[in-house]
Amino acid sequence: MSSSGACFENPPTLSSTYGEGTVLEFGGLKTYATGPTDSKLAILLIPDVFATNPLTFFSIILCCTRYENPIIRKLADKVAAAGFFVLIVRKKDMRMPNRLCWGGNVVVKLAKSNDIKAAVILHPGQLKDEDIHEVKVHTAILGAEIDRDSPPEQMKQFGEILSVKSENDSFVKIFPGVAHGWTTRYNADDESAVKSAEEAHLDMLNWFTKYVK
Repeated sequence: MSSSGACFENPPTLSSTYGEGTVLEFGGLKTYATGPTDSKLAILLIPDVFATNPLTFFSIILCCTRYENPIIRKLADKVAAAGFFVLIVRKKDMRMPNRLCWGGNVVVKLAKSNDIKAAVILHPGQLKDEDIHEVKVHTAILGAEIDRDSPPEQMKQFGEILSVKSENDSFVKIFPGVAHGWTTRYNADDESAVKSAEEAHLDMLNWFTKYVK
């Protein structure tokens, strides 16, 4: 799997203390947890590599970031405010290169099972048609107009594959003028970039609210 140049742009200033949640050990992994712990609705945010034992009702994938990224923590807190218990898992093996976007592969593997209720994929790494054919849950894909690893044409093709599954809803949206990683690695001083990211975050939250019950 190749890396995208966007993976190196706008690197966040990492913070181990940012956010309303707490850092704890969950399933043997360092995890940022936020939201009501007694909620029956859980969301797992996977920044870029596999998380083991995903005991959640829903999984969303974000790539090109780490759990100390204030942007993804802010997003987690926003989702938690809607009543979800949210976990951002830190990868166990820090030797794995951050630049590889494994997230899309993880969510598709989860979505092939009945362990989750719905999935959202944001600017994934490389996926294949056969992976999407096996998806069994409600799935939304939010892609970037500028993305060599996941070009808009391929995202639309994935949407066509998902649309024939009458038992599940699907949604594909291509955001104009943005590049791979735009939802978690944007320039906070760029008004347009912030607007696009927040629009994607809202689409994501709406998908949660609709299908994770």
